[in-house]
Amino acid sequence: MNYQAINFKNKLGLFDEQWSPKVIAEMNDYQFKVVKLQGDFVWHDHKDTDETFIVLEGILRIDFRDGQVTLSEGEMYVVPKGVEHKPYAEHEAKVLLIEPRGVVNTGEETSSQTAENDVWI
Repeated sequence: MNYQAINFKNKLGLFDEQWSPKVIAEMNDYQFKVVKLQGDFVWHDHKDTDETFIVLEGILRIDFRDGQVTLSEGEMYVVPKGVEHKPYAEHEAKVLLIEPRGVVNTGEETSSQTAENDVWI
């Protein structure tokens, strides 16, 4: 068996596009995805699952209809299932997402920012 660590910086260096999560690992039915974010995303929710955001670099704000949370490098937040939210980054933020396999990044909504599922790097 080949035992090899996954390096976030190396994986993030393999692509430039934003709002397009890339799968770097799986654990049971969960995927670990790296993504580059900048600007506004769309309002959306995930009716059947929580969504975890871990900021690797930069600052990420997650807006809610009744408030917001701001995450800096090394911080995380779990958005509970069914809670409408909208990520925003003034400058590019590099984020690790943890969510079940097959989750669409825009929830049930489709937009120009809807990413393909299961894109491995």
